[in-house]
Amino acid sequence: MNVIAKSTTLSPFLRATATVVSNGGMPVAATSKVNKPKITVPEPFRRRLQQTIYQDLLTGPMCISSGVAVSTQVHQRRLAHTDIQWPDFTDYRPSETQDPNSKSRDNAPSRKGISYLIAAGSSVAGVYGAKVIVHNLVGMLSPTADVLAMSKIEIKLDSIPEGKSAIFKWRGKPLFVRHRVDSEIATENKVDVTSLRDPEEDSIRAKDPKWLVIIGVCTHLGCVPIANAGDFGGYYCPCHGSHYDASGRIRKGPAPLNLEVPPYEFTEGGTVLIVG
Repeated sequence: MNVIAKSTTLSPFLRATATVVSNGGMPVAATSKVNKPKITVPEPFRRRLQQTIYQDLLTGPMCISSGVAVSTQVHQRRLAHTDIQWPDFTDYRPSETQDPNSKSRDNAPSRKGISYLIAAGSSVAGVYGAKVIVHNLVGMLSPTADVLAMSKIEIKLDSIPEGKSAIFKWRGKPLFVRHRVDSEIATENKVDVTSLRDPEEDSIRAKDPKWLVIIGVCTHLGCVPIANAGDFGGYYCPCHGSHYDASGRIRKGPAPLNLEVPPYEFTEGGTVLIVG
C-alpha cells in the first residue's frame, strides 16, 4: 500500500488511513516513515492607520503588522523625499562657539547685542542722510533771495496825491494804490451790496477809507485795467469791457469777481507794507 500511495495523488489520504485504522484492536507497525502534512501559516496582516496627507509627507505612512507567527508591530515607513538631512554650519561658526560646554564670553546674547548696535547705528545714519537730502531739495526748490525781496515792498503814501492812483510792481503783478477823496468814499459806502455780483462791503476792502490797495489784474482773463476810468469812475478793462468802481468791485461786464486785495498793513512814517 505504501508503494501505491507514493505513486498516486492519493498518497496523503492513504497515509492517514494507514495510520489511524486498527487491526483487531492491535496497532499495525508502519513499514515506512510517515510525513506530517505542512501547515500553511498566513502572511502577517498589515493595516494602515488613518492619518492626514501632511503627516504622511512628514513621517511616511504608519502601519500595524499582526499575524500567527509574528507579534503585533507598529512600524513607519519614511518617504525618500522627506528624509532630509540637517545642514551642518560648523565651518561657518567661530571656533570658540563650537563647543557647547565651553564658557566663552562670545555667547548668543553678546552677539545679538552687537547686531542690534550695528542696526541702530545704521538706522540713525540713514535717517540723518535722508534729512540732509530733503533739506537740500527744499532749499533748491525754494525761491531765491531776489524773489523773496520782491515779495515784500514798502510804499510811501506821501508821494501819491489825493484823487490819483499809482502803479507798482509786486510779485510780477501790477499793484494799484489809490488815494481816494471824500466824495468817492461816500459814494462807495452808499452802494447796496446785495445788488452786486460779488457782494462785499467797502469797509472790508479798505482798512483806511482814504487808501485803496488792490492788484491790477482783471478777474475775467487777466488783463490790466485802466485806473480812473469806466462808467463808475474806478477801473475799466478795455479787453472785454469790465467796469469796476472806486472800491475795485465789479459793476458791469463779464468779470465774475472783484479785484483782489493783497495782504498789507500800514506802518509808521506814512508807509504801507505789502507782505507775501
